[in-house]
Parts: sequence; C-alpha cells; structure tokens
Amino acid sequence: MDIQQLFSETARKEASDLHLIVGFPPMIRVSGLLTPVEGTSVLTPEEAERLINSTLNPEQKEIFTTNKEIDYSLATLVGRFRVNAYIQKNTVAGAFRLIPDRIKTLEELGLPSICQDFVKLRQGFILVTGPTGHGKSTSLASMINLINQEKNVHIVTIEDPIEYVYPPARAMVSQREMHGDTHSWTVALRSVLREDPDVVLIGEMRDLETIQSALTIAETGHLVFATLHTNSAAQSVDRIVDVFPENQQIQIRLQLSNVLEGILSMRLVPATSGGRVPVVEILTGTPAIRTLIREGKTHQIDNIIQTSAEFGMMTLETSLAAAVKAGIIGMDMAESFALRPEELGRLLKTTI
Repeated sequence: MDIQQLFSETARKEASDLHLIVGFPPMIRVSGLLTPVEGTSVLTPEEAERLINSTLNPEQKEIFTTNKEIDYSLATLVGRFRVNAYIQKNTVAGAFRLIPDRIKTLEELGLPSICQDFVKLRQGFILVTGPTGHGKSTSLASMINLINQEKNVHIVTIEDPIEYVYPPARAMVSQREMHGDTHSWTVALRSVLREDPDVVLIGEMRDLETIQSALTIAETGHLVFATLHTNSAAQSVDRIVDVFPENQQIQIRLQLSNVLEGILSMRLVPATSGGRVPVVEILTGTPAIRTLIREGKTHQIDNIIQTSAEFGMMTLETSLAAAVKAGIIGMDMAESFALRPEELGRLLKTTI
C-alpha cells in the first residue's frame, strides 16, 4: 500500500492513529487497541523511509535530517493528520494522529455541561489535562469552536502542529503553527498580546516560559485555554508551580489562584458497547480552591473536589462510578483507570 491507501484505511476503520515502524506491519489504533492494517506486511527500512518521506516537504526533510524528529500537520483526502516522524534503531518511523474534518460538539463528545460555562467566560485560565491520546485536543477544539460560533471575538491559537481547522463563523480565528508560522513558543506567546486577541489557545504548556506566558496572558484580561500532561487536577497545580525556581513559587501560586477558572482532567475509557467514552475530573476556581493554591495546600484539593459537587466539581472516581452504574463501562475497566481505587469502591458500595 502507498501512504494514501494507508490513510484511507485509517479513516475507514475510524482509527485514531496510524503507526509506521520498521519490523512491524502498518498498525492502526481502533478503540484504544493496536491492530495491523489488513493486507499489509512487515515494513522494511526502505519502505518506512519511502512512506514517511512522501509526506514531508523539502524544508521539513531538512529539519528531520538535522533534528532526527519533527512534528507537522498534513492535509489529505480523508482528513488532517498530526504527525510525529522520528528515528528509532537508526530507522525512520512515524505516528500519524487522524484529526476529523468536522469538530464535534460538546454534547456529541459526551463532555460535562460545565464546559458550556467555561466558554462563556470573558477572561481566565482553563486547563485540559490527561495522558496523551485521551481527548484533550478534541475537547479543546470543541470548546474553541463553540466560541467561534457564538461570539464576535478574535481567537489566536498557537499549536505544534495545527490540528483542527476552525470553519468561518462569528469569530475571527488566527491559527499559528510552530516552525511554519513562528520560530518559537516564546516569540509567539510574547507577540500574541500585540495581536489583539480575546481568546488564546496554547497547544501545550511545555516549560517555564510557556506556563509563565499563559498566566500573564490570562492575567491581562484574556481567556486562555491550554493543555498539560498530568493525571489529576491537584497534580496539574503542582506541576505548574514546581516548574518554577523556589524563590518564584509564591508569586506563581498567587498568579494562578487569581486566574484559574477550571481544570478538566480527562480519560477515554473503553466502553462495554465498543469505542471509548470520556470520564473526567473537574475542578472549578472557587474561593476555597483559590485559597488552597495561594497557601500551597494542594494536598487538600482532592477533599474540596469531593465535597463541592454543587460548584460543578467531580472526582475521576465519581465519573467512573456513574459510568459503571449506567452500564457504559465495566467494573474491571473502571478499576484500572481509578486513581483512588478505595474511593471508587466506596462510591459503588463494593469491595475492591
């Protein structure tokens, strides 16, 4: 198969990812599980290099040769792909994430109603967190597109690479891709305040500079959305603070407590009927949460989340238990995703 045929098969099977690695046949991830593409054989080094090089332009090939890895986006007949090409065991490999053409609504994704409240905000900081491949980008795109459809504002996204492309609607959307449209996160984030934005999407907060910029943009009256690779809401707060030198952490806790409006910590869990469904932990920026962040008492955040359902908060275990009781996911699957198994057991009134 050529690369376009592999892309078509990825879309036909409704797979989330396509992997090309020497020593394996082309593999696709369907409902979270990897399976070989039908009718393919084990890739040789030459085949893998040919397939992946066919997706790179000359400038990207030069970057790939120099850096031995590259992130880029790719428009195809079946949709867009977010790609990471890399070297493994001295051979070329690639991971292709399929980005659907149509951005699903919050309801279609099964996300909680609190997300509707987040997009109505005029300013503040919204974090979507969780492991790689668990719906962070898709959820953010749905929220950004709702703003796009409902508000006359300027949305600026900074991504590496651009994933979802937002259709023309009420908002004006500027999408900037790393390397293609800007040379660095630091420069792009410094420039964004001069671009008259109302809403800013930061594809990923990777280091001290991007986190500091995100907080500053939110602090200056903008609505900022960003992602972070963490397992829980409390861990997200710790990660943001701990990336800074100790002598800056008091100031960062103060900044974060002032601007944080919500954290959505996500997992996509295999459903009993096939496919995957989202389960979420939700933190909202109540006075109690802001006080804990400011005072460095993040170890108490989980207790606040457990007792603050009236403010839209929910633990991951509460979400898992509700899905089990509704018959959406199995008990074994819920146990494997729980961060606090004893809490899940209490909610289900069973012994784990």
